[in-house]
Amino acid sequence: MQHTLHVTAVVATADADLAPGAYRGPSLHAVAWFLRPWWVLAFFLLALLAASPSNAAMGDPSPNDPPWLTTARADLKAQRFEQMAAALRAANAVESADWHNLLGYALRKKSPPDLADAEVHYKRALEIEPRHRLALEYYGELFLMKGDLAGAEAMLARLDKACRFGCEEYRDLKAAVARHKAQAGKGK
Repeated sequence: MQHTLHVTAVVATADADLAPGAYRGPSLHAVAWFLRPWWVLAFFLLALLAASPSNAAMGDPSPNDPPWLTTARADLKAQRFEQMAAALRAANAVESADWHNLLGYALRKKSPPDLADAEVHYKRALEIEPRHRLALEYYGELFLMKGDLAGAEAMLARLDKACRFGCEEYRDLKAAVARHKAQAGKGK
């Protein structure tokens, strides 16, 4: 009996040291819930979805990259857009959303830009991969080049859905739309 009283007193003393409502650490129930297999699986699936393949074209080189992608990256880095477009056309990887996106980008950036042909390739990239983040961003920028704010905002809305938790492409297009609106406001 005396031993039981002693243990009770120690526990009561430990609890008395904590302020009411103080954090007492995670409950066993909370830890067990977090480690449930479905939660862990959901976390990894979200991580995989966040790392969308739509940025593979602009990402780090991989040994598995097709030769046209390696060439396009080098031309892009050197800002040789005319050469980039010619090399991509020669590769003719028409089933690749990245190929269409890069060709659209090269056509939009070359001098003078070919906005009509660039639009064809952005549309095709988005037919192949509707959530292709770079194609959505660049197609939105093309709309701004044409003075079509509504079209750019439509691409921004699609990017918002494609990014889930925000992404660089969304932030970039949002900033471009804001700059366009500010410039349009100055012209009034």
